[in-house]
Formats: sequence, C-alpha cells, structure tokens
Amino acid sequence: MLKTRFTEAFGVEHPIAQGGMQWVGRAPLVAAVANAGALGFITALTQPTPEALAKEIARCRDMTDKPFGVNLTILPTITPPPYAEYRRAIIEGGVKIVETAGYKPQEHVDDFKAHGIKVIHKCTAVRHALSAERMGVDAISIDGFECAGHPGEDDIPGLILIPAAANKVKVPMLASGGFGDGRGLVAALALGADGINMGTRFCVTKEAEIPETFKRQMVANDERATDLIFRTLHNTARVMKNAVSQEVVAIERRGGAKFEDVQHLVAGKRGLAAMENGDTDGGIWSAGMVQGLIDDIPTVKELVDRIVAEAEEIIEGRLASMVSRYAEAAE
Repeated sequence: MLKTRFTEAFGVEHPIAQGGMQWVGRAPLVAAVANAGALGFITALTQPTPEALAKEIARCRDMTDKPFGVNLTILPTITPPPYAEYRRAIIEGGVKIVETAGYKPQEHVDDFKAHGIKVIHKCTAVRHALSAERMGVDAISIDGFECAGHPGEDDIPGLILIPAAANKVKVPMLASGGFGDGRGLVAALALGADGINMGTRFCVTKEAEIPETFKRQMVANDERATDLIFRTLHNTARVMKNAVSQEVVAIERRGGAKFEDVQHLVAGKRGLAAMENGDTDGGIWSAGMVQGLIDDIPTVKELVDRIVAEAEEIIEGRLASMVSRYAEAAE
C-alpha cells in the first residue's frame, strides 16, 4: 500500500484522484472511484441546477460509504452560474472535500473552510499554486501542459512543472496531466507530488457514462491525437483531435480570429449533443495526450488496482534492484 500526505490528509486508500470533468463527473463514476479506494469528484456545473447537484450528491452517497468530493470550477462568463447556491448545495449535502479550479476562488475557499470542508485547488502554474496556498487551501493539484482541458498559457510540461511546484508548495500536492498507469504514479511521486489526478484515463472505464464510441476512439488514438484550440484567444484548451477541432485550428491560423468566428463550432450544446449521439466528430471533446497510453476499457476498480500494483512493483522491484546493484558494485 502506498501511503502519502495526500492519502493521510483526505482519508483515502490510494494516492489517486479523479478530478472534475464536465459531463462525466456523475455519481456512478465517482462512487466507483471511491469504492476502489481513490478520491472521485462530482462535477457541480454538469448538474443544471443547485437542486440537481444536491440530488446527485445524495445519489452518490447511496452508492458508496467512502469519501468523495465535488468539483466547483469558477470561470469568468457573461452570465455566471449561481455559484453561491451551488456552494450551498455542497455544504448542506455534507460533502467534506471540494476541488476548486479557475478564477479567484477566495470567496469559495473561505466559505468551504468555515464549514470544515477541505479544499484542493487545481492550477496550471507555480505562482497560482502559491496564491492558492496563501488563500488557505489544503492541497494543490498542479496541471501540466499534457493535460486535457485548459493547460494555461505557460506551456510547461509536468516533468518541469511538478518538481518546480514541489520546491515551493508546502501543502500536499497532486500531479495532473498525462497520468494513466503505474509508471506515471511512480514518476509523480519521484518528482515530489503526493499522488496523481487523472481525467482522460477515467473517461475510458466501464463506469464512465459516455458513449462507447468515444471510449473506443480514445483507445485507438495515439499521443498526437489532440489539438490546442483558443490559442490565439489566450484561453488555450486541449481537446481530442477531430473534424471540428481541426476546423477551429484552421480558422485561428488564418489570423485575426474572434470567439464569434468559432462559437458555432465549440458551443457546449453542440458538444453535449454530439456526445449523447455518440458522434466523435460532432463537437469539441476534452482529452489529453495520455490517450497514447490507453489501450483498454477496464472497470474503475481494475484500473486503480492495476495502477497501484504496477507502481508497487516498480518501486519494490525495478528501482530497488537498481539501488542494490549499484550498492553491491560499490563494495
């Protein structure tokens, strides 16, 4: 068993988390992650209303007696969701762990902390991690350039970002972006993290409520099968490469693109409709470079057990044998 500051602080068996994922972070997946001994997060804004979130929290609690959390992502929008009401649903639902992400979470962190809720803040830069630490969060999830979704604008891959953050961040830290197997978990621990946060890999499991066509496409894809969109709009997003993402990239390459020029392609309703129809070329879908390391569709428990077993074998076998070999050679 791998014990880290993360497992100790958050009361989970394994140093693995399933972070918030739009349209995917629902009770069946989150409960499966919790029951496997890892930490899963319901995605608050996937639920259409705060009342629906309260019901989803209750549904998840019916499916597991293990710890789970809720993700609340704060994004600057013209008409922001009723964050305070979503926050209230989380607090009143008895949730004890929240993953925050996005824009200026201080108000939310303060409210959650006042109610005894532990907060993990997800960010893409060391400076943002230090800012969140000053806000009083209990842990950081640091997201490297390889990740799905929004990698920030600094383009720093995990191999540099994780140890750079570990050098300065004092609270427990999860490594995010590019993780999908035991090798990645060992690497993250070696780089100074206390566990890993996986998104894309958990999408490709039996319990993830997305169409089989999407899961099979991610199994078939290699590590090159992503596109970076919104680069010219300074709001970079990594998505699965498909007909729509390629069209967005082409429009941006022509120069002078405004959001209105691509809005019809990237609209959330279009992406959701494509997902519901199983049409992998119908809209935008977040996915990371880790697709190149995914070659099956296991249950969540099979995946978590395999990752932990692989990690333990690498640490106790391959790495330990290297240390002993060099020790013997030195004698």
